[in-house]
Amino acid sequence: MSAFEKALISSVCACVAGLALVAAIDPLHTATKSPRAEFVVPDMAENLSAMSLNAMSLDAMPLDAMSLNAMSTAAGFSGSRVRLATVANVANTFRNLDYNIERVRVGAGDVPRFFLPSFPRDMRGVSQPEARKKLFFKMVLPLVLSVNDKISEDRQRLLKLIKVDKAGKRLAADDRLWLAAMTEYYDVERGELKELARRMDTVPPSLAIAQAAEESGWGTSRFAREGNALFGQWTFASAKGIVPNRRDQGKEHRIKAFPSLMGAVRAYVRNLNTHRAYRRFRAERRAIHAENGQLSGVRLAKMLDGYSERGSAYVSTIMTIISTNRLHELDGARLGNSALQFSKKPAI
Repeated sequence: MSAFEKALISSVCACVAGLALVAAIDPLHTATKSPRAEFVVPDMAENLSAMSLNAMSLDAMPLDAMSLNAMSTAAGFSGSRVRLATVANVANTFRNLDYNIERVRVGAGDVPRFFLPSFPRDMRGVSQPEARKKLFFKMVLPLVLSVNDKISEDRQRLLKLIKVDKAGKRLAADDRLWLAAMTEYYDVERGELKELARRMDTVPPSLAIAQAAEESGWGTSRFAREGNALFGQWTFASAKGIVPNRRDQGKEHRIKAFPSLMGAVRAYVRNLNTHRAYRRFRAERRAIHAENGQLSGVRLAKMLDGYSERGSAYVSTIMTIISTNRLHELDGARLGNSALQFSKKPAI
């Protein structure tokens, strides 16, 4: 063996020994590190198990119990190219699902797990305001409840991990990886579990529905029809937005578009939970929790004067929509346990 080979082997051995020594002296005690990335929370609604949606049409294909179940899990699926349903088809489906918004208000009925990917293409044709409103409520409510349920599930897991961490116990590897993903999604520094708990929280359905109604023109705006934009969120990425017709000269913002209504709701809730403009909103929500009260859409709406350029006038509008339409009665709504709650006759 040459002198060069001996030197090379000695160098490699020294490096290995050094790494082993560092690992022994300073083991990993915190959350597993991962590259900074845009983390998208997985959701059962994004996975199709029964059929491909690439050619599905609610108008052309009658849906039996199995195919409707697949459709109900399709919201948020970025690869879908579902042609929009009609108002008549959606209304008929709600009847078959026995979806009665008045029973939901009084806690006598659940909300079916039926998530439309987009609004019906003829939504603007519903001339009666009350009929359009009721249809809008029934379409948006399941989406908000689904997003809230996922957050509530994650929050319960987080609170358990906080207790484990306070007890000085080492977290399991999968829990550390999950925390790493959650801190990135909620834009929190690693190890700041208390702040993560403040942000990982739900939004009252009354508030979400009222803002969706105002920002989307009750589902009839160009942004809602062309890009599933329910909440008027801005973006400066040209490939992901719709240019407003009346955008002021010199401005470059667009209205962010989404592949589905579920994606829009998810992005809206994340926006309220992470953006610095809504710190007062999160602080007020935390205060309500401290009082052991139910989250109030009217009370939290007062903290959203920074959501719109209209400021306090916008807040007044949202509060009026909530009170006039008794949306606070939907804050206690819950999703049913089954995706289908009707017989196996065709739904659409």
